[in-house]
Amino acid sequence: MSDSDADQTSDQTPFPGRRTPDSTTAMVTALVRLRGSLQEARLPLDLPGAEEQRTARAEMVDQLEDYVIPRLMTLDAPLLAVVGGSTGAGKSTLVNSLVGTRVTIPGVLRPTTRSPVLVHHPDDAKWFGQDRLLPELERVTRQTNDPDALQLVASPAMTPGLAILDAPDIDSVEERNRILAAQLLAAADLWLFVTSAARYADQVPWEFLRKAAERSAAVAIVLDRTPPEAVDTVAAHLARMLASRGLKDSPLFTVREGEVSEMGLLPSSAVVEIRSWLQALADDQDARAAVVQQTLDGAVRTLARRTHSVADAATEQTDAVRRLREDANAAYDRAVAAITEASADGTLLRGEVLARWQEFVGTGELLKSLETRVGWIRDRVVNAVKGKPQQAERVTVAVESGLETLVLEHAEAAAERAEASWRSTAAGQALLADAGEDLGRASRDFRRRTERAVRDWQGDVLEMVRAEGSDKRSTARFLAFGVNGLAVALMVVVFAHTGGVLVGAEAGIAGGSAVLGQKLLEAVFGDQAVRSLAERARQRLEASVTDLLDAERRRYTDLLDSLDVQPEAPERMRSAARKVDDLRYAATHTPSGSDTGGDAP
Repeated sequence: MSDSDADQTSDQTPFPGRRTPDSTTAMVTALVRLRGSLQEARLPLDLPGAEEQRTARAEMVDQLEDYVIPRLMTLDAPLLAVVGGSTGAGKSTLVNSLVGTRVTIPGVLRPTTRSPVLVHHPDDAKWFGQDRLLPELERVTRQTNDPDALQLVASPAMTPGLAILDAPDIDSVEERNRILAAQLLAAADLWLFVTSAARYADQVPWEFLRKAAERSAAVAIVLDRTPPEAVDTVAAHLARMLASRGLKDSPLFTVREGEVSEMGLLPSSAVVEIRSWLQALADDQDARAAVVQQTLDGAVRTLARRTHSVADAATEQTDAVRRLREDANAAYDRAVAAITEASADGTLLRGEVLARWQEFVGTGELLKSLETRVGWIRDRVVNAVKGKPQQAERVTVAVESGLETLVLEHAEAAAERAEASWRSTAAGQALLADAGEDLGRASRDFRRRTERAVRDWQGDVLEMVRAEGSDKRSTARFLAFGVNGLAVALMVVVFAHTGGVLVGAEAGIAGGSAVLGQKLLEAVFGDQAVRSLAERARQRLEASVTDLLDAERRRYTDLLDSLDVQPEAPERMRSAARKVDDLRYAATHTPSGSDTGGDAP
């Protein structure tokens, strides 16, 4: 139902004091928006109490769609009395007896699966179309066992202004029957609860009655199939139970146990009291309106109140998602930072990379002298280098292997940390179980993607050197090293890149190697160009590492995004509920007949 549906509402309203089209339209619009906010609320995580609130949310949406909104828009529709009760209480027999002819078939086998049956006067047929009461149920005029269908029976024996609906058993062993029974009872103007002398103290019916009392619904109780000698005792006990549970004003009718005719009807005298009471309601427009007003107002009040509990549950979901996201982000942010630090503090200038670099530059006496004489003449450095193209390639391969190992180690550590933090909560455990892969390890293709990313970065470094030396390719210094040699020198500088540029002779062999690389580059390109090249290479390496780890991070964050938990949902529900309460309050504090109007929310 859209907001525009409000234009179709009746000129009446069940809320005292406000009897104008504008006020009714405003309430319908507010309820439509309340329904929308409840539908948008997602409670996917298995947090404590979440299942209860999921059920509550579904019940509330159903009641808004099945009863409250359609009823508020059609206040002149007949009074709907839903007959519900326990298995074997005799509901169908009672309905047939009240109508005076067989309109619904009692179930012989238990549980009985069949569609609900709505009996109405032929003149009232227009009120029960597909767009009104219980719109999701298909309308049929034939007998059917389809629980998704609503059998419409037009009977001249019915009093105009009254419709009776025979619902499935509320305690059926078939879940579909129980769900449908609850849905139908929530769509009733009047609940006609049928129980028996043997079943009246059962827990399930009293749970339904408790909910009826909470929302001030109009309820009448039928104590059916009662042996004559037990009528007074059982009826008195049942009346005390009703009073103690807030239902002392609910009418209590007793139907004595007796013979059933071949047509499946009780003697007319057995149900005359109930029939007379229902007919009086149907004939008295004010009495009928009072019943509708009582039930509808109670339903609206309860819906607004219960919405806040669902909103609280939605807030808990939002907080849980935020914590899980923060845990995953912290694990991968830490990995990115660790890789960035290790690829800039000289860590990589050890082991295989250092050995291959020393082969390339032919260190020996060169490095020993470098430790004591920082102020090298650049030409002497150039002349000292003995590197060959194949030796430059070995440095490239060593750099590739070292970077890949560094990234893989930290990606695995990040996955383990993120998984461990999620496993510390029930919600996280459930998400991990449904992930479809082992999130505690790096992705299966992560090594391949890392290898490609490292090679791509090395290619970028090579292109930067080539572009920077485009006007120096014929110089002796450029030719002495070649593009590959200068590229590996730039990589070495990047791996000991302090504050954007390497300063002075760093302590240790690794630092000395980086200084040598910087001197080689400066001999060809000059100081400023080397600074720029190193910074650009460093930024591209960081971007590449970040992209790799972000893809791993998304295995976690995409799971959270798929939950579609919207941080704004709780406040939307609370705001919608407050608007409904404001309209109810205004209705009860405005003199009847005054038109305060006001725009729809």
